[in-house]
Amino acid sequence: MKVLVVGQGYVGLPLAMRAVEVGHDVVGLDVNDRRIGDLAGGRSYVDDISAEELAAALGSGRYAPTTDVTAAEGFDVAVITVPTPLRESAPDLSYIEQAVRDLAPLARRGSTVVLESTTYPGTTQELLVPLLEAGSGLRAGVDVHVGYSPERIDPGNATWTFVTTPKVVSGIDPASLAAVQAFYDTLVDRTVPVSSPREAEMAKLLENTFRHVNIALVNELAVFSQAMGIDVWETIAAASTKPFGFMPFTPGPGVGGHCLPIDPSYLSWQVRQELGRSFRFVELANDINDHMPDYVVQRVMDLLNDARKPVNGSSVLLVGLAYKKNSGDVREAPSLRVVELLRERGAVLSAVDAHVAEYERPVGVELVALDADRLAAADCVVLLTDHDDLDLALLEATDAPVLDTRGRLVGPGVVRL
Repeated sequence: MKVLVVGQGYVGLPLAMRAVEVGHDVVGLDVNDRRIGDLAGGRSYVDDISAEELAAALGSGRYAPTTDVTAAEGFDVAVITVPTPLRESAPDLSYIEQAVRDLAPLARRGSTVVLESTTYPGTTQELLVPLLEAGSGLRAGVDVHVGYSPERIDPGNATWTFVTTPKVVSGIDPASLAAVQAFYDTLVDRTVPVSSPREAEMAKLLENTFRHVNIALVNELAVFSQAMGIDVWETIAAASTKPFGFMPFTPGPGVGGHCLPIDPSYLSWQVRQELGRSFRFVELANDINDHMPDYVVQRVMDLLNDARKPVNGSSVLLVGLAYKKNSGDVREAPSLRVVELLRERGAVLSAVDAHVAEYERPVGVELVALDADRLAAADCVVLLTDHDDLDLALLEATDAPVLDTRGRLVGPGVVRL
């Protein structure tokens, strides 16, 4: 089967690698010349894909990374995994639109087109289908199959991988659903069919809105608990012993990645557009989570003040820049806002994160190694991302005050969020 994967990022590249592994011929399309150059040279920029996996895919002769969409002519299945950012609080679907326009002329009778990009319910049927039909001259549901399957990639998760995580699948008609499910059945352990793309699109938004709202709850609880002299981490651990009716979430410096800061806002936007109402849970969660970096910076200022030091001119070491552990993804990472706020106040910033590429480094931040000398030179240390490759014992032993936003450290100089 010839498979086109549009987008070779954190979602598209793992999908492409798996498709090659099971025997499909894969064209990995991306508009980013640097990405394609890295892939062609065997250099992976996605933590979940090793250089060895990429080399094996290239060596098989069944993986072709390219910026040229015509390489996918005659495709059997096309999967769209492009970004869907927010622009001024409104969904920007221009990447989806361009992807469909590019691949539509290459579709043929019997082809299957699947959207994986996160979006609001109705996008597949109301946006993708008309563009596909106009560009191909084919009828969706008659000549070409169309469906939606929300991505569930969790970077750095070694237990629930692309293969082991159940895959929700849908189609615009029974034949499309059968074609979409048949394709993903070759890639993952279990597929979960739903009645239409709208349910599949909504399921993705529900998953992330659930997490977003609950993280906001514990983030606000952390702020209030600290003010009241209550250990929020011990509180959560105690509540977690209840075997029913409770699911633990932990506080942090904010939320990041494409999903939590953006996906719930798609749902909020659609509710406002279609129903003229506000999705109050989402809007409140946005407000709480968006302001957690401000709270982190205030805590840093408090620690420096306790040491009789101004933030202006103080050396602050940020440990972890990625939005989640064991990932190099800095999209919407709360660390970026922390950096911005500390720079505005005159702090001298350095950061430790072996997962983040040099070109992803925030402006004004020096990337350094974590060692005793670096810690000794710091006026304050902030643990933002608790990667497994970090020597946490070094952080616990330093004399500098340490703000732990992840609840991982103990020690005389450590204070938790």
